[in-house]
Amino acid sequence: MRVAVVGATGFQGGAVARLLAERQHGVRTLTRRAPADRPPLPGAFFLSGDLGRPADVRQLFEGTTHAFMTMPLVYEGDLVEAYARNVAEAALDAGTERLVFNSNTRIPLGPTDVAAFETRRLAERVLRDSGVPLVVIRPPVYLDNLFSPWNGPSLVDDGVLAYPLPASARTAWLSHRGLAEAALAALTREDLEGRTFDIGGARSLTGGELAEAFGRGLGRAVRYEELDPAAFERGLAGLLGPRTAAGVAGIYHFMASGADPLLMADDDGVSTEVLGLEPAPVEEWVARQPWQVWSSDTSPRH
Repeated sequence: MRVAVVGATGFQGGAVARLLAERQHGVRTLTRRAPADRPPLPGAFFLSGDLGRPADVRQLFEGTTHAFMTMPLVYEGDLVEAYARNVAEAALDAGTERLVFNSNTRIPLGPTDVAAFETRRLAERVLRDSGVPLVVIRPPVYLDNLFSPWNGPSLVDDGVLAYPLPASARTAWLSHRGLAEAALAALTREDLEGRTFDIGGARSLTGGELAEAFGRGLGRAVRYEELDPAAFERGLAGLLGPRTAAGVAGIYHFMASGADPLLMADDDGVSTEVLGLEPAPVEEWVARQPWQVWSSDTSPRH
């Protein structure tokens, strides 16, 4: 395949681009970043441009056969609609055989007042209504969120896993690599056009069960601690700005409300069966991460 990857300079799209390149597929991506600021993506061809400019998006799709799209962390409806429309029109012009859209999150059945859900629902509708051959994948919550400066130190030093999900919320945790494997399957498996998959692990975990899995992976006792979504949003605002932080945190405010406690849970094995996915157990993912980078103890080991 020759794949136009929208969002390859981010964590999610970057994981997809890397897996595609590993499997010897061609990767083209669009970026506004200067060459020195681009993430290392061996085998990917970078084009300078903006998702909001139709001509740039058409150039991205030139000569490609397939496409994968992860929406940037934008939660304004008019921008999201324009981005989705530009991608749909470029894909149609290029004769794209299949476009896989990563919605960034699960989406409740009914309407909400959460921009993170409704803008992605809008993007799905624009892409689907365009007539482009479409497969949608909706991930739950990423394990990679926990390998971070705001989680790593407390995990390594104190055995505390703090996250803004209720401890009772059963969640099918997924790694970025797991997303990439789902995307590749969605791009290549037959007879999937028009389908939507709630991807994720084959097993849902409560907060306590997640902490136990982390404990097995780290070889130490770990306890789960519910983080207040408002505190999470304030911390995120310092990194991403208040508007983006509010968009991301909206998901966690919704989950804290209890309105749909199974939103992030497993899909009863549907994606595992149809997409052929078998995510590794959480403890295996944990054991592979270099957690020592977050340790405050820098004394030499003998």
